[in-house]
Amino acid sequence: MDQGAATQTILVVDDVAANIDVVKAVLYKDYRVKAALNGERALEIALSDEPPDLILLDVQMPGLSGFDVCRELKSNASSKMIPVIFVTSLDEPADEALGFEVGGVDYVTKPISPTTVLARVKTHLALANQNRELERRVLERTIELSKTQDVAIYGLSVLAEYRDDETGAHILRTREYVRILANRLMLHPSYKKYLDRETVELLYKSSPLHDIGKVGVPDSILLKPGKLTSQEFDIMKRHAEYGSEVITKAEAALKVQENLSFLRIAREITISHHEKWNGTGYPRALEGEAIPLSGRIMAIADVYDALISKRVYKPALPHEKVMGIMAEGMGGHFDPDLFDVFREVSGDFHRVADELKEAA
Repeated sequence: MDQGAATQTILVVDDVAANIDVVKAVLYKDYRVKAALNGERALEIALSDEPPDLILLDVQMPGLSGFDVCRELKSNASSKMIPVIFVTSLDEPADEALGFEVGGVDYVTKPISPTTVLARVKTHLALANQNRELERRVLERTIELSKTQDVAIYGLSVLAEYRDDETGAHILRTREYVRILANRLMLHPSYKKYLDRETVELLYKSSPLHDIGKVGVPDSILLKPGKLTSQEFDIMKRHAEYGSEVITKAEAALKVQENLSFLRIAREITISHHEKWNGTGYPRALEGEAIPLSGRIMAIADVYDALISKRVYKPALPHEKVMGIMAEGMGGHFDPDLFDVFREVSGDFHRVADELKEAA
């Protein structure tokens, strides 16, 4: 096979040009061959837009050794999957062991046997291709599972929407508020250790379930246009427990471990989004940081939307009025540090409220 027809590229790294020529002579019929005379150049090629499919790497070189190069390759996300075969005159067991320890897939000693090198290259390219195919399938499966999770969450949240005409738009707005606030909290020293991109995405996806427990509240109370009596309000407050129970029972029925479940954050939100920083909330009267961060975030999103949106029992309030009312609850209803961050992004909350108000 000529170089133009070859589809896979081998990078040969050796500080002696004659050694590179020997390996090229073995490989050129079946592969495209690139060469580097030192470790620094090898890294440039490996980290370029056209990386090699496999690297044949000498160990003893001026500057970066082959072991150093391999360590760098394996520490970089874009190059860590490139198979590295060491080709070296070092033949001590300890050297071979170190080669595998730093991430090499094979170890060939000089002087090389052409048939051995060619066989090892073919074998490890085939294994790498298999690994890439497995990764592709795993990624497809992960995406499929993620979509299934999204459908499950959306389906459950729609149950609450059917019970309460105001819930549909409320769900859309509050999940956007949650993402805005959580993204900003990733930069805050007090909260960034609890939040990463994955957790923020779970918060966004799980937040629509915060009122799922309303499916257990009688229509006479849930849809009552006037003020609830104290007895009715006690029943309404139970929606937080109902929501948590729905998720917990679903996990138990499906034998899903609670701490591994993608609904873990949803369970936290349902049970804790009506807790208050000063301990006067419900259903558990949790206080301060005993309230899960997810619940504290949801509390701000939920109250903001309740105030800025029209309800059967109240008109929509202007943004400035809402911020003033909520500021009175800082340190009482809301985590004060969290509220300070909310102030910083409140303009984005207002924008979302305006954009999605027509859905209400």
